[in-house]
Amino acid sequence: MANWFKTMLLFVALAAVLMLVGGAVAGRQGLIIALVISIGINFFSYWFSDKIVLASYRAKPLTETEAPRAHAVLAQLSQAAGIPKPPLYHTPESSPNAFATGRDPQHAVVCVTDGILDLLDEEELKGVLGHELAHVKHRDILIGTVAASIASTIMFIASMARWAAIFGGFGGGRDREGGGNPIALLVAAVVAPLAALLIQMAISRSREYGADESGAQFAGNPYGLANALKKLQTVSARIPLKASPATAHMFIVKPFTGGGMFNLFATHPPIEKRIARLMDMRGAT
Repeated sequence: MANWFKTMLLFVALAAVLMLVGGAVAGRQGLIIALVISIGINFFSYWFSDKIVLASYRAKPLTETEAPRAHAVLAQLSQAAGIPKPPLYHTPESSPNAFATGRDPQHAVVCVTDGILDLLDEEELKGVLGHELAHVKHRDILIGTVAASIASTIMFIASMARWAAIFGGFGGGRDREGGGNPIALLVAAVVAPLAALLIQMAISRSREYGADESGAQFAGNPYGLANALKKLQTVSARIPLKASPATAHMFIVKPFTGGGMFNLFATHPPIEKRIARLMDMRGAT
């Protein structure tokens, strides 16, 4: 519940940034344009984001004959989660990773890399697939896609604001009906993209913690997922996944590395913190 409340607050903040940057660029008209763009992008994301991401990673259906163990585990976990068993796809990547996509439990897909199937034992695979099913059950895929879409819209409008500041477009400060002034235009151009990115990443991190917790509950214990995360961190550093920044938030471990200030922009919490939180669940499972 606390994670959901945090996520909703972050979404309100992200929507506020979208409205503010739209208003700064073109006054009340800018607010309306920003709102229309946001609704249009969210509609497109709702219906088509799963097909786009599967195609971008060359994902193909994985049959029960090809992966009987993975299908058996997925069926067991789906029953524990109380959702339909989603189709299982795979992508020909040697880097171990996994993601789920789809707008709701009835239209979801779980995708694993070939590398993760080779790396993990059954208990560890159960932890990973449980994590992905938690994303499906909580509709985190849609939440993350919408957040990324809104953030991208803010960055696009901010780019327009930078050109407006250079060439004096959008009537900055001259709109009698509430147009933005040059200072607001500058803030929209520089601060808004940074704020949007920080909020989007915070939403992604909050949903990862929730999926870890629910995934461990579906699996029956937190040990498989904790051990899987350790392995994934080690091997992914050696065999990085070439993932698009726009879809990095979807994977169970982040495809990119970095520390310090980079943690602010990370799509995932640090593995060490995720494992520590899982170990805190020992008395509750």
